[in-house]
Amino acid sequence: QVQLVESGGGSVQIGGSLRLSCAASGSTSSTYSMAWFRQAPGKEREGVAAISFDGLDPVYADSVKGRFTISDRAKTTVYLQMNDLKPEDTAMYYCAASGRVWPSLQSDGFTYWGQGTQVTVSS
Repeated sequence: QVQLVESGGGSVQIGGSLRLSCAASGSTSSTYSMAWFRQAPGKEREGVAAISFDGLDPVYADSVKGRFTISDRAKTTVYLQMNDLKPEDTAMYYCAASGRVWPSLQSDGFTYWGQGTQVTVSS
């Protein structure tokens, strides 16, 4: 079992920045990639960014390329640096972990999920 705990969400103005953190604990040796997903009210969950611990390039949704950066520390904490935030970035953000090596923005294959952290962007 892997436990994931997100933090760092909050309210920010348009153009502002936030850094989300996801701390993994438990059987982390079985985790080879992690990702951030988000879900806004009335919308489907979407993959935002994913990172592999095997040296493969991270992947990003087109909507966040150039603004968001995913990174990790010792494969136990994953960060999502979010810059130039827009109102459409408002959502609950979830961290997920997978035993799959390649990074993916598809939710299938992610076994473990955190409880989420809310991000609200307003004027």
